[in-house]
Amino acid sequence: MHVLLLGTGMQGRAALHHLATSPGVTAITAADRHTEAARQFAGERGYASRITWATLDARDRAALGGLFAVQPDVAIDLLPVPLIGAVAHAAVEAGVPLVNTFYVTPELRAMEGPARDRGVTLLPELGMDPGLDLLLLGDAARRLDRVTEVLCYGAGIPEPAAANNPLKYKITWTFEGVLRSYLRPACLVRDGRVVHLPDTAQFAPEHVHTVVMDETGPLEAFPNGDVLPYLRLLGVDPAGISRAGRFAMRYPGHSAFWKTMADLHLLDDEAIFVDGVAVNRRRFLAAALEPRLQYAPGERDLGLLRVEVAGERNGVQARVVHQVVDRLDPRTGLSAMSRLVGFTASIGAQMIVRGDIRGGGLKSPLVDVPFAPFARALGDCGITITTTESAPAA
Repeated sequence: MHVLLLGTGMQGRAALHHLATSPGVTAITAADRHTEAARQFAGERGYASRITWATLDARDRAALGGLFAVQPDVAIDLLPVPLIGAVAHAAVEAGVPLVNTFYVTPELRAMEGPARDRGVTLLPELGMDPGLDLLLLGDAARRLDRVTEVLCYGAGIPEPAAANNPLKYKITWTFEGVLRSYLRPACLVRDGRVVHLPDTAQFAPEHVHTVVMDETGPLEAFPNGDVLPYLRLLGVDPAGISRAGRFAMRYPGHSAFWKTMADLHLLDDEAIFVDGVAVNRRRFLAAALEPRLQYAPGERDLGLLRVEVAGERNGVQARVVHQVVDRLDPRTGLSAMSRLVGFTASIGAQMIVRGDIRGGGLKSPLVDVPFAPFARALGDCGITITTTESAPAA
């Protein structure tokens, strides 16, 4: 199969590695504005010659369309979020299935009808979080006859030995993207009641709780986005739910620090004027902190996912817990976060070409991606899903 990979940054290099080492992939076109680091990465691993490289400014619609015009079997979009709509339009126009790792945007939603009419599969939200967590959630929910609790947790953090700066946090993707996620609304369910949190409330103490992971000990969990769309896809009525939410995890103290920063409006996406120069607060903060939050040689990150679904099976209360734990791979230098994003996207793209995921229109990992073959492919990468159940299977 021929795969078009758009975006060759940290996650893109992980996707590139998985594609280049997958027996069913016979051709790869990799495109980005700057491909030098990816070329070096591929050259060091001996598969650069198998890849066709293209320099792309995706704002150039003609250039973007030209990459799709050669009719690859599937495309993976790992370009910046503002380009989602342009990439999806080009894919649908060319009749090429598309995978991305982002939440569904209005621009992507607008392509649902044309994609369905043309029989083009659009599979967004197929990274780590969202992505792999949704696969885990879908499988856990299907193991129960009735769902009463849904808790999804994700973290990309330093392993304990590397959590050695004042924030106990280091960067595995764009820090400005992290800060954007620290000022956004969330939606939870508590005792059958939908709770909408404003963008300034996710770090408030009443919304933060503790999760204990074997690899780290206690972590803080704070709300991370809207759980309602996923309950709807599962056919679960929030009125029958005791607790539901999506949460990010960090080391203790993180929430209090970032609540202070949010309260001081340092995460706001607006300019202030310093000596007559307009300075975006969040971009300034990202630029000031990012150099001090880098991993040192030999330090590893942790990618953590935990999904807990409780309910009933055969009239008996039951709980299903799926977990994924990954670390930086010293052999390839790929971080856990990049592996869990890039490998997941690559596996999904190949499943589309093989016919495991069928039909045109907007698909979801939650309900449209078969769990068993995906879990096997992930296991082939050395990434294991562990499952515990509190009641025997039917």
